[in-house]
Amino acid sequence: MSLASDCGQHEGCKRRKVYRILAWILAFIILNVFIILIIWLALRPTKPNFYLQDASVYAFNVSSPDNLLSTTMQVTISTRNPNAHVGIYYDSVDVFAYYKYQQITPATDVPPFYQGQNDVDIWSPYLYGVSVPLAPYLAEAIAQDQSSGFLLVHVKIEGQIRWKMGSWVSGDYHLFVTCPAFLSHQSGKGVGDPTVIKFQQISTCSVDV
Repeated sequence: MSLASDCGQHEGCKRRKVYRILAWILAFIILNVFIILIIWLALRPTKPNFYLQDASVYAFNVSSPDNLLSTTMQVTISTRNPNAHVGIYYDSVDVFAYYKYQQITPATDVPPFYQGQNDVDIWSPYLYGVSVPLAPYLAEAIAQDQSSGFLLVHVKIEGQIRWKMGSWVSGDYHLFVTCPAFLSHQSGKGVGDPTVIKFQQISTCSVDV
């Protein structure tokens, strides 16, 4: 009887064959992961760009002495995907307003969407805050800012995104965006004329993914 036939009947030889097959499978998986990693590094996604183009303020009033803030504003935000080979899935997007360290409007949802390579999308959500309690020092700060004629509100965006490269789609990534909104607060010139709040300039937003 040959050695090969003896090995075929031996338990140790069978285990070595199984190990050899598993080693080839593992090597194949590692090779594919390595190829994907090289492609990923070569086409590494760049985080999207965000710009606050407009902020139309219809109400920004603090009631006294309760220190309750009521806010109504519409913001126009543009976002651009700067990647030439990578698309972006926006699975969830929440937009809300902050004054100093306090959120002053509940989150407004933006419907999920896909942004292709080098595409630009524009959102114009409304932000509402009704009788939001303020700390006394924040109410005083708003009164001082309104007296000075300038008000700084931050529009913030939080969400979940995924990258798409060919048929490959990444896992979820957290999106954090902060856009400064510089507002001028001007009283009407005539008796009974309304106070006007104007947006000063287009703002570049900070983006963290």
